[in-house]
Amino acid sequence: MNLLALETATDCCSVALLTDAGVLEDHRLAPRQHAALILPMIEGLLAQAGLSRQALDVIAFGRGPGAFTGLRIAAGVAQGLALGLDRPVVPVSTLAALAQASEADRTFAALDARLGEVYFGYYSRGDDGLVMADTADGLAPPDAVPLPADSSWRGVGVGVGPGWAAHGEALRARLTGHINAVDADLQPRAGGMARLAAAGYLRGEAVSAELALPVYLRDRVTHGS
Repeated sequence: MNLLALETATDCCSVALLTDAGVLEDHRLAPRQHAALILPMIEGLLAQAGLSRQALDVIAFGRGPGAFTGLRIAAGVAQGLALGLDRPVVPVSTLAALAQASEADRTFAALDARLGEVYFGYYSRGDDGLVMADTADGLAPPDAVPLPADSSWRGVGVGVGPGWAAHGEALRARLTGHINAVDADLQPRAGGMARLAAAGYLRGEAVSAELALPVYLRDRVTHGS
């Protein structure tokens, strides 16, 4: 399988190419440069792998939640490639990609949603090394995120993502007893997303290009998103 994965929901622009030989990734911290960078990054990885666009079997993208403009870029490029190549698309949660970037078995992934809120998700790692959502991704003030119902989270969870950088104090206070470490610098990466998407594709989670839509969790577009 040759699978291309795109993630642009945060300040990072991330592209990965999964082939039988492994995963190639181009991951850059590039706020507000995603639209200019993403196509050259795609072509660069294809050239590195010695593949043409026509050799792609599946397109995956970060469906969100995240910055509205970034979500539209990844979805739009994924749709365009999928339509042009007549290929299926696998949407992947950006929070799942963030959790996958961690090595922890229990991960509370958080992105800054602005307006005093965070996008969040609880994820557990399976025996295959891939994360699975314990609950649906959500949106809430950091001091009101729901606590994990599973007692296995007690004292072993790791908090990751930009949401911790923006609201770390409130999140730590809310999740006392559940989180024992934090990596606020971790970002969602397309390499991990590619692995999640490949597994999703094998489970039959691919959709046609016209159904490859972002998941915003919030209807309002905020300044700077």
